[in-house]
Amino acid sequence: MLSSKQRAYLKGLANTIDTILIVGKGGITEQVIKQADDALTAREIIKGKALENSETNSKDTAEIIAEKVDAQVVQVIGSKFILYRPNPDEPIIKLPKVNK
Repeated sequence: MLSSKQRAYLKGLANTIDTILIVGKGGITEQVIKQADDALTAREIIKGKALENSETNSKDTAEIIAEKVDAQVVQVIGSKFILYRPNPDEPIIKLPKVNK
């Protein structure tokens, strides 16, 4: 589970990245899941978009994809969403520490 500080940090990182995952009228296919999984392994954070003709809204789309690829939804705004999954072998993003 991400803390609010970590979530804010990831949102800041996502501002500079391009949307690479697009879900259209075909819905969430195995190809979309594979693309998300591969991208998260390589980048750890991705930005996606659910088009208006998609079967599900952006929030549901983000949650379904996140569940299937074992990622976390960082943010959903309008039709865009941000997913994060740390790479256990070679972490790229160093999250801020959580104060307890």
